[in-house]
Amino acid sequence: RLCEADRPQKLREPPRSHRCLAMMNVFRFAGDMCHIVSFILLLQKIVRGRSAAGISLRTQELYAIVFCARYIDLLWNFASMYNVILKVCFIGASLAIVYLIRFGNPQKNTYNPDVDAFPVQYLIVPCAVLGVAVCHDHRSPFEMVWAFSIYLEAVAILPQLFLLQKQGEVENLTSHYVAALGAYRGLYLLNWLYRYFTEPDYMQRIVWVAGLVQTALYCDFFYHYYQSKKGGMNQPVKLPV
Repeated sequence: RLCEADRPQKLREPPRSHRCLAMMNVFRFAGDMCHIVSFILLLQKIVRGRSAAGISLRTQELYAIVFCARYIDLLWNFASMYNVILKVCFIGASLAIVYLIRFGNPQKNTYNPDVDAFPVQYLIVPCAVLGVAVCHDHRSPFEMVWAFSIYLEAVAILPQLFLLQKQGEVENLTSHYVAALGAYRGLYLLNWLYRYFTEPDYMQRIVWVAGLVQTALYCDFFYHYYQSKKGGMNQPVKLPV
């Protein structure tokens, strides 16, 4: 997430402003920038390319749920202007992408629901149960919603990866989009590792486990991305069908 300090403060934690400053490091900033780049690449394909071919609407809807659930605290919690801007951008961009794929013209005509058929209920329901059962504070509905969003983000890329697997070949911009998302998560792993060794009492087991799962899902794609891009960055990515 953008700033783990957005969760309600616990006893003996330093002021939020100090914690957010401590959290800002090169790995987190680079991860945030990769996340922004992924949105730019996807919007470039959908808006300028006027096509949603090869994009999973189901994954984009899951991301919209993730961001709306996690950042609902915008209504009452201010950590930093940096956080507020990124939260608004992520919510706005994810909702805009869903709208364009569903209702945009001609984008909606290029989207193929037949190949984007991953049963997302098998992701949403278990993540919701986990959010209630395994969270930081069972007395706080927001903590349960926050945990749900962490678990759901970990698996939200699955419909996109399954769609690409069905197609066997990934168009250039789409491959860069998925790679940027994977890079964002990989850099956040380094961010957490850095914080673990530099911040006293830093512990985020839910975030760590979900982040490891999410990063693992990208490993196969990254292998084929690297193998394909060795021949040039404009080469499509070949995936085993």
